[in-house]
Amino acid sequence: MDSTPLKFFLIAGEPSGDLHGGRLIKAIQRLEPNSSFMGHGGKFMQNAGMQLLEHSDDLTMMGFTEVVKHLPRMMHILRKTSNTIERTKPNRVILIDYPGFNLRLAKKIKKLNIPITYFILPQVWAWKEKRVKTMKSVLNQALSIFPFEHDWFKSKGLKIDYVGHPFADKEHFDESSKEFYQRHNLTIEHPLLVLLPGSRQQEIDRHWTIFLDTVKTLKQIHPNLQIMVGKSPHVNLSPLPNHFKIEKNSRKAIIAGTAALVSSGTATLECAVEDTPLVVCYKLSCISWFIAKNLTKIPFASIVNLIANKKIVPEYLQHNMTKDNLVKALLPLIDQNNEERKRMLTRFDTVRLTLGKPGVYNRAAEAILSKMMLDS
Repeated sequence: MDSTPLKFFLIAGEPSGDLHGGRLIKAIQRLEPNSSFMGHGGKFMQNAGMQLLEHSDDLTMMGFTEVVKHLPRMMHILRKTSNTIERTKPNRVILIDYPGFNLRLAKKIKKLNIPITYFILPQVWAWKEKRVKTMKSVLNQALSIFPFEHDWFKSKGLKIDYVGHPFADKEHFDESSKEFYQRHNLTIEHPLLVLLPGSRQQEIDRHWTIFLDTVKTLKQIHPNLQIMVGKSPHVNLSPLPNHFKIEKNSRKAIIAGTAALVSSGTATLECAVEDTPLVVCYKLSCISWFIAKNLTKIPFASIVNLIANKKIVPEYLQHNMTKDNLVKALLPLIDQNNEERKRMLTRFDTVRLTLGKPGVYNRAAEAILSKMMLDS
């Protein structure tokens, strides 16, 4: 690249996107140290050096009714974002997941002729396939994190590059497993069940009571069972039993866990990567569930099962998310010697092989900068 500093505008509207965005910014900075960044995100992107315009906590929504409720505010942010991009004229806009907002913005700013990269693509292979037409017309570059996703988009005529999945990059933590157990006053000889009820309050509100009832029954069967909650910031867990341990870094909790009960999302794949057997569950509002059930084309809710193209982890959704179903599914997984648990762990090998090699963010940064050089 030439000596002129590059300006990037990034948008991540959810906590997971903020994490990916922060690491992508650092990777770009290593290659182009004079680059500047502004946009929407959270603490990870801000800590990486991005000027924060809208916090992802104020952008996160889940479900159709939630979106409708906040539509006027989101349309105001959309207009303001478009105007800011027109005024600041960044060299490139980088969109990270969050398709409801990001694809609308991409259409709105197309007339500005500012190239757009999409990293962590919309899961239109699951539903809203018509979005592919929009993506083909507005994107300058698409970066895929799943092999099956890459092949699907390519078959639809979208120019796309596969960079691998971020979970292929192993995290390095500031404490050992022994220190982690000591910090939480845990006994390594006793099983540890990790609860991941969701990163949004509306998810907690629908899931938490069922999680508590499930734990109560499991504790009657296994009195020594230890419980840890991977708690997202800005969510309220109530009631919270005294014997529950809280860990803000859910990846640490997953690594330490014997088994996990997980609200469907990226955490399901984290469990598979870290060899922690899991049960997947999820509840939507009745209206959202009806719409999703009629629009979704995929056979599974969990990305683990989608990658494997078969059911290797149990899923209990909506009305099937009951205490009895969850207890029955978790019991064999908290027994280290259970054959069902061992079979699940063996099947995780197949999932991990699809995620590519470490260095995903570096490859994404290199692909972005190479494309910018070609287009200049």
